[in-house]
Amino acid sequence: MSSDPWGRVDETGTVYVRTADGEQVVGSWQAGSPEEALAYFERKYEGLVVEIGLLEKRVRTTDLSAKDATAAIDHLREQVEAHHAVGDLDALRARLDKLAQTVEARREERKVQRARQTDEARHAKEALVAEAEELAQSDQWRAAGERLRALVDTWKGLPRLDRKSDDELWHRFSHARSAFSKRRKAHFAQLDAQREEARRTKERLVAEAEELSNSTDWGPTAARYRELMTEWKAAGRAQREHEDDLWNRFRGAQDVFFAARSSVFAERDAEQAENLKLKEELAEEAEKILPVTDLKAARAAFRSVNERWEAIGHVPRDARPKVEGRMHAVERAIQEAEEAEWRRTNPEARARAEGLTGQLQAAVDKLTQQIEQARAQGNNAKADKLERELEGRQALLDQALKGLQEFGG
Repeated sequence: MSSDPWGRVDETGTVYVRTADGEQVVGSWQAGSPEEALAYFERKYEGLVVEIGLLEKRVRTTDLSAKDATAAIDHLREQVEAHHAVGDLDALRARLDKLAQTVEARREERKVQRARQTDEARHAKEALVAEAEELAQSDQWRAAGERLRALVDTWKGLPRLDRKSDDELWHRFSHARSAFSKRRKAHFAQLDAQREEARRTKERLVAEAEELSNSTDWGPTAARYRELMTEWKAAGRAQREHEDDLWNRFRGAQDVFFAARSSVFAERDAEQAENLKLKEELAEEAEKILPVTDLKAARAAFRSVNERWEAIGHVPRDARPKVEGRMHAVERAIQEAEEAEWRRTNPEARARAEGLTGQLQAAVDKLTQQIEQARAQGNNAKADKLERELEGRQALLDQALKGLQEFGG
């Protein structure tokens, strides 16, 4: 019989292994010596040690799943429990038990981790849905559209939840995107309709502007161009491919008209500047008529100047009041001289003035005598009252005498 610390071979060739539960039959050996039998089953034990060591390393250093690790442990445990090896099988059981605990702890860890990741994914997807639903109401079409596309990419990178939760959140997310797309489509359809209407309006404005471009009715046409510009701005923008062309045609028609007007106005301004110079010379000639000493000669001289004045065309608007004011001043002076002459030579007016003056003079003389009599009688109160009345009559007399002097009296 042969033996070692972990096993023995009896006389019949039966091999035993020693365990905490007592000896267990390993197998029967008839092919050689007992030493060879022990050596053979010890090598099988070493093989189990190597396999367990490799599994421990895989569990420790790789992402071996708990399911695969548990299957491998169970497989090795079956081999250990089969007692087909000679060695410290209890130590192998202990290592497998410890490894099973490690795998189970890893399984729980991963379960907690998956739960945390799922919770994080749920919150992340809920946040994406909330942002998508807010963006669905936005009018910032380009920015909101780009952001929604980015949210889709973010969604795809997140872990799936349970089917019910994931489907519900995706339905809300998808509905928000669809709502935004529908609103954007409606907006741009309306915008296209507005731009088409703007194009038709601007085509009409361009046609009228081009028709007016050769007009020489400068004032009304310039005013109409201002109205057309107001209508142009109110029409809004046409499609991009039409807007620039329409504007160039519209602006070009205006340029043709205003260039022609500017050319004509430049000629007119030069002519009016020359007219102003001539009228200033005539105004200076007219001013030499004053003061009026010979009304007939003054009237003839002014008529001559005025005939030449009327023959001259327009002057610049800003210079007109001053130069015309000079002529009007001369004309008024002559008119005043004519009025004075008329008053002086009008017999009826002279007679009325002389009659009034005579009446006032008689009243003054009478009051003077009455004052002297009152003073002589010592009636000073009456004299003072009469003197106040005399002052009023004397003022009227002085005024009447002044008027009579205008008649050369």
